[in-house]
Amino acid sequence: MFLEPGFGNQRSGWIEVICGSMFSGKTEELIRRLKRARIANQKVEIFKPSKDVRYDDKKVVSHDDNALLSKPIEFSKEILEILEETAVVGIDEAQFFDMDLPNHCVHLAEKGKRVIVAGLDMDFRGIPFGPIPNLLAVAEYITKVHAICSHCGNLATHSYRISEEKETIILGEKDKYEPRCRICFSMGNILDFR
Repeated sequence: MFLEPGFGNQRSGWIEVICGSMFSGKTEELIRRLKRARIANQKVEIFKPSKDVRYDDKKVVSHDDNALLSKPIEFSKEILEILEETAVVGIDEAQFFDMDLPNHCVHLAEKGKRVIVAGLDMDFRGIPFGPIPNLLAVAEYITKVHAICSHCGNLATHSYRISEEKETIILGEKDKYEPRCRICFSMGNILDFR
């Protein structure tokens, strides 16, 4: 079985979570890992939420325009319909899935699958987002990636919404969000709530 550097001699299934703010390279890292699995001749299946049509209806696409064909699904239980010979399961934009996603990922890992999940760890308010906190709790490996703060140039950990919508889930890119460090995020929120 092909293993990423640093993953030792683990032979059973496991869960990897790639998390961080918007524009931090989560999908880019997911695509990189999935391409490496394919180079190792492992059967890979990729899933994304059907509601995420920002770049493409069927592809997982990074901000740098790297892409892999995926299967858009509405409910996380559909991930369990993978082919038996699938060795690696990739899941993008995991924060948009239902709260059953962690249980389904654990089930796949227990069947010997390598499950790689990418998603936002916090919403635009700085609150843990959807099933990601529970995925972090059950994952064997966690990678937190960072963007660069659009205000001060430090490491960005937050996705700051620059549009006026108040709903938790608003699909958008640089027209609605910008990466910010903790301080610039907090300062922006203080100004927004005056």
